[in-house]
Amino acid sequence: MRVFTYAERPDLAGRTGEIEDTMAPFMGHGEVAVRYWHRLRPELPELQLVLWDEERDVVVGHGRTIPAHATDGLPAGVDDMLETWFGDGDRPEPDVLSAAVAVVDRKRQGEGLSSLLIDAMRDLARRHGFPALIAPVRPTWKERYPLIPMERYAFWRRDDGLPFDPWLRVHARLGAEQLEVCPESMRIEGSAEDWEAWTGLAFPDEGDYVVPGGLVPVRFAGGRGVYVEPNVWMRHRVD
Repeated sequence: MRVFTYAERPDLAGRTGEIEDTMAPFMGHGEVAVRYWHRLRPELPELQLVLWDEERDVVVGHGRTIPAHATDGLPAGVDDMLETWFGDGDRPEPDVLSAAVAVVDRKRQGEGLSSLLIDAMRDLARRHGFPALIAPVRPTWKERYPLIPMERYAFWRRDDGLPFDPWLRVHARLGAEQLEVCPESMRIEGSAEDWEAWTGLAFPDEGDYVVPGGLVPVRFAGGRGVYVEPNVWMRHRVD
C-alpha cells in the first residue's frame, strides 16, 4: 500500500472516482464546500493525498488537508478554513496543517487504511514545517445517536478509557489529543425537494428530522432545511 501526494502522482489523483465513498449524499452540497472544495486539488496538490493499492492497481482512499491558523484559537470548522484560505478576506499566516477529510473505500473498511492516511497527513505537516496536524473529526458512529449532543457524545469512553467512537479512537491510538467540539464545522442548506433527493425521505412539515448519515437532525423552517454539522477537534503533534 502506497501513499502519494497529488503533486507526486497526478495520474492517481485523477482516479479517486474509483473509491466507493462512505459519506451521505447531502455532504457534497454545502455552499462553502461547493464554492471552494474543487480548488484544493489544483492549488494545493502537494497537500492532498491518494492511497494506492499497488498490488491490485486500485485507488482505495484519499485525504485532503489545508493550511490553517490556530494560535489565536481553533478555526470554526471546515467551512471556515476553506473560506479563510480561498476567500477574498485577509489570510492569516498558517501555523498548523489541518485535515479536511479522510476517505477509505467502503469495501476496504476494517483494514487499518485510515491510520495510513492519518500518518501520511502527519508526515505532510512535518515536511512542510508545521508543528502539528489538527483535524475536525467526523465521528463515524454519531449518526447512530443524532439526538445526543456532540458535547456529550464526544466524551463517551469505553472501559479501557479510549473513545467510544471508532474514528475518534483511531486518532487517539495514534497519539492525538482531543481538544473541543467544533459545533458548526459545515452548513448545508436546501429546499425540501433537495433534501428529498439527497435522502429519499419526505419533509411535509416544519421541524427537526433525523436523516440517514446525519450527525444531528436537519431543521426545516420556511420551506428550507438546514443541517449544521458538528465535528470534534483533535491535534497530533509532529515535532
